[in-house]
Amino acid sequence: MQKTLNFFIVSTRTMKILLTVLIACAQVACSDKDDTIVAEETLGDTGAIAVYNHAYIENYTGDQVGEIVLNAKEAYVLLDPYEDGVIESIPKIKANGNQLAAYISIGTGEDWRDDFDDLKPYLTTEQWNEWPGEYFVNNTTTGIVDLMKSRIDQIADWGFDWVEFDNMDWALYEDAREAYGLEVTKEESIAYFQELCAYVHEKGMKCMAKNFVENAENFDGVTYESYHDEKNWWETSGAQSFLKDGKLVIIVHYNESNCDQVYSDYTNLYNKDLAFICEDTRVKKYVHYNEQ
Repeated sequence: MQKTLNFFIVSTRTMKILLTVLIACAQVACSDKDDTIVAEETLGDTGAIAVYNHAYIENYTGDQVGEIVLNAKEAYVLLDPYEDGVIESIPKIKANGNQLAAYISIGTGEDWRDDFDDLKPYLTTEQWNEWPGEYFVNNTTTGIVDLMKSRIDQIADWGFDWVEFDNMDWALYEDAREAYGLEVTKEESIAYFQELCAYVHEKGMKCMAKNFVENAENFDGVTYESYHDEKNWWETSGAQSFLKDGKLVIIVHYNESNCDQVYSDYTNLYNKDLAFICEDTRVKKYVHYNEQ
């Protein structure tokens, strides 16, 4: 009986020890699991995504639609929706988790667009000397707003997620105002791009600003164009404010033989949330960063 009782006491103590060990192990396991989750969240906590650019052609051709379909994954994909073969490819591009952006110039009329004749009454008669076939918007208080909204309606129907506004600063610089005799005021041009962005939001899409963010606080992101001999020429605080607010900030860098170094310089200046794409002179096409 005594032997049996002693065995029972020993067994009970052993069970308590085992139970204590098991609880401790479980706590460690849970702690490790929590640490893993935090680490994964920290690693994934970045606003930077890959960028594909079909619309901007500086020195070489932009990203081709076929290449985008094959390679773009969870990226910001800027398309010129009026180019051949683009609209038909939208379902395939979106199937890879990409965000689709449509390029439109709101500060110029382009003579190769289908609606150019409708835009002509609101444009300068003198062609922009830097880009043949483009004419600056000269009046924003009449019918041009409705024409741009018609473009936005069509873009929404096609299934785009963003609208990227090119030449939205066309009326803000004195040299251009004097050279082309612009009648539109600076205040009118600001009200114009703000109204168009508000309409983009009404259609369930996002607005991408171009090259500046002043008076564009309602925009959801900004793209800056950077050059080999002219880097970070914009107001740095504007880009930083968008990054701080968790908005998408993209730098498209042109004509570069050392894209890796430029990317490193920019991320050191800003942070790793910066999205970057580089026109590489060695391969004569865009090189993509921030790939998933």
